[in-house]
Amino acid sequence: MKKVLVTGGAGYKGTVLVPKMLQAGYEVVVYDLMLFGNFLRKHPKLTVVEADLRDTAKYAESVKGCDAVIHMGCISNDPSFELDSGLSKSMNYDCFEPLVIASKQAGVKRFINISSSSVYGVSDAPDVTEEHPLLPLTEYNKYKGLCEPLLWKHQSKDFVCVTIRPATVCGYSPRMRFDLTVNILTNHAYHKGVITVFGGTQKRPNIHIEDVTDLYIELLKYPAEKIAGETFNAGYENFTVAQLADFAKKIVEDEFPDKKPIGITTTPSDDNRSYHVSSKKILDKLGWKPKRSIEDAVRDLCRAFKAGKFPTNTMTDQTYFNVKTVKSIGLK
Repeated sequence: MKKVLVTGGAGYKGTVLVPKMLQAGYEVVVYDLMLFGNFLRKHPKLTVVEADLRDTAKYAESVKGCDAVIHMGCISNDPSFELDSGLSKSMNYDCFEPLVIASKQAGVKRFINISSSSVYGVSDAPDVTEEHPLLPLTEYNKYKGLCEPLLWKHQSKDFVCVTIRPATVCGYSPRMRFDLTVNILTNHAYHKGVITVFGGTQKRPNIHIEDVTDLYIELLKYPAEKIAGETFNAGYENFTVAQLADFAKKIVEDEFPDKKPIGITTTPSDDNRSYHVSSKKILDKLGWKPKRSIEDAVRDLCRAFKAGKFPTNTMTDQTYFNVKTVKSIGLK
């Protein structure tokens, strides 16, 4: 695998992933609509294509000569009451199989599909494995789940397909998001001195952004027989939202003693997703496990605040919040 196309490569994870890939010697084609700008530095082995996932002809042209695809591009975190469901369906589902077909026709050897552990919705199971029924609660979760069986239709010896269901990602990225649980809690602790917990009892798996991007690169290297046709959960430890708030409080107080004491308030939430994800399969089959903790992610964000890496107000600037940005643009 020498040349890789990354959809959504200019996004929150992509902006961390792509520089790692370039440093590792890969030639990278980033295919992204650039709704949030482009924070990727120019590089002789980097090609950036600003285009819509629904433009299959443009995608087919861009994927020529690529050995692998890492498919992350989507409209993410889109509660059905927040965004037009037609947009979610067209961007996250309708164009998916055409992209897979175009990739296969272009001679791509490996297609890495990034799904989400949120496809499990709500579960009381002590450990939610990859065999657990999918019970999505939002349009985003629903269409991520529906894409998975479409991919398996095209799995073959010469077109190796694998699906990853990562936990909620957290930590610092140059294209930052403050609409993800750990990042939200840390942002509130730093700026407001009070953390607002929505609900609190929901169990949420998380994973450090550095770990999950390392995993995506590793998936380019594993022998085909280990990953072909497989689905893997990928997460760190499972905590409740209330526990995550405690982590944020303690670490922000440690990094910024002048902000003590940071309070925690609890308010009802309409986001009832709760599940305890098992990442045992990926450890047993691939020997992969995260190296960084949720506390590490909070500390990384604190250091980013200290270093002045956020030029605008992270509480009010809509570019840090996916749904707000998409709504303001009026994407159709």
